Amino acid sequence: MELNYHSIEALLNAAKENNCRLSQLVLTQQAEQMELPEQEIYEKMRQNYQVMASCIQPGSAPDLKSTSGLTGGDAYRMRTAVEQGKNLTGPLLGGALYRALAVSELNASMGRIVAAPTAGSCGIVPAAVLTMQEQYKLTERECVMSLFTASAVGMVIANNASLAGAQGGCQAECGSASAMAAAAIVELAGGAPDMIGSAIATALKNILGLVCDPVAGLVEIPCIKRNASGVAGAFVAAELALAGIRSAIPADEVIWSMKKVGDVMPAALKETAEGGLAATPTGKMLHGQVFGE
Repeated sequence: MELNYHSIEALLNAAKENNCRLSQLVLTQQAEQMELPEQEIYEKMRQNYQVMASCIQPGSAPDLKSTSGLTGGDAYRMRTAVEQGKNLTGPLLGGALYRALAVSELNASMGRIVAAPTAGSCGIVPAAVLTMQEQYKLTERECVMSLFTASAVGMVIANNASLAGAQGGCQAECGSASAMAAAAIVELAGGAPDMIGSAIATALKNILGLVCDPVAGLVEIPCIKRNASGVAGAFVAAELALAGIRSAIPADEVIWSMKKVGDVMPAALKETAEGGLAATPTGKMLHGQVFGE
């Protein structure tokens, strides 16, 4: 089976033509390409999902601290608010927020490294899928399969633009992860292929132009909180698409635009820690706190 990982439209058309979920097409194609049984490919993705799930509890520990000492404990605070019914947006979005923070904070503490698709955007996809599983009582298999759909979206973005903050800014990291998560959410909710396309486009265009400006050069501030906003954006994009709201700009054109924006973005705003929040007085102070003046 031939699948074109250079176009979202081509992927979604293939799903429509075969009258099946995109995830099944991707699994079948990957098994053929790697000359392995589908079950073996599935088990590898299942292991990835289990790693994601294993991050939530330790990532929500109240005493968790990053190696720099700059971050930690926010997932615990958010989770506590959700479990006590004190957050504004209820268990769905609140649950996604604390899970995104948990994976990101555990990553920063060197407890477990999850790249989905990058370490800087590691919490968005896991938080989206794990929250969907909990809130809608989905099976593990449904959730694991949705990761094949998310991965296909990531491959298209990588082939046409970039997943790296150093090349395209944070739009390439948290933006790509948000688009991947939105696609997974729509599939898990039973949405049609065209809805997946609109969700991808909406999620990505809502983070278009986001700079990569890590304070002290570390993937902590503002990266961790951007994971929370990234998964929130994924749910917004999925919600709109599932309601039948179409993106006026197709997903492939949004990805093209992201590439063009990244190309003209100054180097100071692409992971160099020379601009944006990293260049603020507080950002410089925190740099000195970690590395000395």
